[in-house]
Amino acid sequence: MKKRFLSMLLMAVLLMSCNTSKEILYFQDINVNQPEVISGARDITVQPKDQISILVSSKDPQLAALFNLARAQVRAGTEGSLNTGGEVSGYTLDDKGNIDFPVLGTLHIAGMTKSQIAALVKQKLIDENLVKDPVVTVEFMNLYFSVLGEVKSPGKYSITKDQITLLEAISMAGDLSIYGKRDAVFVIREENGERVTHWADLRSKEVFNSPVYYLKQNDVIYVQPNKVRAGQSTLNENSVKSVSMWITIASFLTSLGVLIFK
Repeated sequence: MKKRFLSMLLMAVLLMSCNTSKEILYFQDINVNQPEVISGARDITVQPKDQISILVSSKDPQLAALFNLARAQVRAGTEGSLNTGGEVSGYTLDDKGNIDFPVLGTLHIAGMTKSQIAALVKQKLIDENLVKDPVVTVEFMNLYFSVLGEVKSPGKYSITKDQITLLEAISMAGDLSIYGKRDAVFVIREENGERVTHWADLRSKEVFNSPVYYLKQNDVIYVQPNKVRAGQSTLNENSVKSVSMWITIASFLTSLGVLIFK
C-alpha cells in the first residue's frame, strides 16, 4: 500500500512539473539549429510630435554651424565645449509630420527612419550647393516604450536604436517574473488615430511573426499575472501569517505522514 501510494505521489509530482514547464518555457516549438529567414524587420520611423536631433558637420565648422540649432552647436564645437555637457536641441515634428530646418525650410519627414532623414538633409544641402561635404547625424530624443505587469522592473524605457524587438524590451525590464503568463503578453499600440491591442505568446516561435515583435514608439507592453499571483491578491500579509492557515498546513502534513508511514 505504501509503495503504491509513493508511486502515485511521484507520478503526480512529475505531471505537475511537466505542466509547469509548459507554462513557463519560451519558444517550445522552435526548430533548433535550423536557420530561418528573418522577414519583416522594421526600423522605427518618426511620427508627429516626435522629437529628434539633427547635427550637420563639415570640414568648415562655421559653415556647418548655420544648419545646427544653438544648443546642437555645443556638441559639434571645440574640445573644450564638449566638456560643458550642453544639451542638444531637437526638432519636434508638427501635426503634419514636418520640421522647420535652418536655411532649407520645411521638410516633411514623418514615416522616415533616422538614416532616411539623414540622407534627405544631406542630399538637399548638396543639391542646393550649401555644403559640399556634409555629414548628417540623426538621433531620437523623446522616443520610449513602457512595460507593465509581471516583470521584474516595470517602467518607461527610452528607444535609442533604429530597431527594438519585443524580446529586447522585456529583457530591459528584467524579464518576466515567475508569476507572469508567457502566453498572455499584450502590446497596446496607438497609431493613425486608433488604439489596437495585440496578443503575443512567448511560448511559441510564432511570436517572431507578430506585428508587434518589432516595437514602435509609445508601445505599452503588459504581462498578465498567472493564477498563482491572482490567488495571492486575495491574501494580505496578516492572513498569510494567521494561525488558522498554519494549523491547516500542519494538519495536511500530518495526514500525509500517516498515509505514507502507516
